Amino acid sequence: MQPERSLHWSFAFLGLLCLGFHAHAQKLVYRCETAGRVSYSDAPCVSAKEIDATPTQGMDRMTGTSRKGADVRRDEHNAAIANALKPLTGMTPDQYRVHNRRFKLSPSNKAECSRLDNSRPGLKQRAATAPTSDKAMAEVELYKARKLFNDLNC
Repeated sequence: MQPERSLHWSFAFLGLLCLGFHAHAQKLVYRCETAGRVSYSDAPCVSAKEIDATPTQGMDRMTGTSRKGADVRRDEHNAAIANALKPLTGMTPDQYRVHNRRFKLSPSNKAECSRLDNSRPGLKQRAATAPTSDKAMAEVELYKARKLFNDLNC
């Protein structure tokens, strides 16, 4: 009876551990051009380009030691937790980060986020390769998908 009891406590602790870590989510950054002016935003616009805004992990030039900010250290810590839990969850650190970010969403919003995960790459490809006559429509469809993804906090 003792091993079974310890197993229950292990799963209870694991559940609390999963709930206790807040995944620091990196929002996408979009480069928008309107009337010849360039702007950057976390909200999508029509014909926006996604920009990689991953924070750098700097080094001190004099000592060669790492100078990481709190957000980078937190991301590394969460990735280490995700790697430690991988045998139990089967999720990579990126999948674990997405799971934690979507944990509190309603089931319908989770389903919509999953649908958008599958459709956005195709819409992006379609907007990039569409002929000029269909390009505007393809970019509007991509914008709508990005906007919904952003509004749902996927």
